[in-house]
Amino acid sequence: MPETPHIVSDVMTRTVVAVGREAPFKEIVRTMEQWKVSAVPVLEGEGRVVGVVSEADLLPKEEFHDSDPSLVESRRRLSDLAKAGAVTAGELMSTPAITVHPDATLAQAARIMAVRGVKRLPVVDEVDLLQGIVSRADLLKVFLRPDEDIEEEVRRTVVAYLFPGFSHAIHVDVHEGVVVLRGHIQDTSLISVAARLVRAVEGVVDVEPHLTGRSAGPDEPEDDTPRR
Repeated sequence: MPETPHIVSDVMTRTVVAVGREAPFKEIVRTMEQWKVSAVPVLEGEGRVVGVVSEADLLPKEEFHDSDPSLVESRRRLSDLAKAGAVTAGELMSTPAITVHPDATLAQAARIMAVRGVKRLPVVDEVDLLQGIVSRADLLKVFLRPDEDIEEEVRRTVVAYLFPGFSHAIHVDVHEGVVVLRGHIQDTSLISVAARLVRAVEGVVDVEPHLTGRSAGPDEPEDDTPRR
């Protein structure tokens, strides 16, 4: 079977830029500019994540700097107007913070980002203490995995598992993360299974299963020996 998927702790950044709840507006802007980040976790106590301040939380200060919104717009954008008047991280932050645990798979982290519409996630332990941060770019690092490593894992965990007696006849080629399987197998119903397992291997971009064989019926023998 394919190995356990890479987890968040494998790719996360462990040195994290963060601010305290009382950090003033301009300090937050300076921190983001200095470290070239678009969001920072907000911490309290010994490092517990209580929220996140992003550029989107800061922009209302500029947007409403010299404007007088209508009554309708004021009612529609109460949250933004409140942030326009905010002066500390505690007032600006989005809370509760959208976080992820270090042992979450990369797929789980990617799903959280997609569903919640965020670009990065603070990584926290079971009591919400900050452990690191994972970004979209971090999740894509898995696709930098060498083709040779992918090929070796596909041979060892998929081909050898599904076709133990015929693994020598299955050819595996990987180029730019695309896995091509070629060969003759006994049961073509395993082709879709093989493709699914190969896609589960970290770093695989796509699968092209060029496998041939026969379809085994419920009462047919599993080998190709002619029946008399």
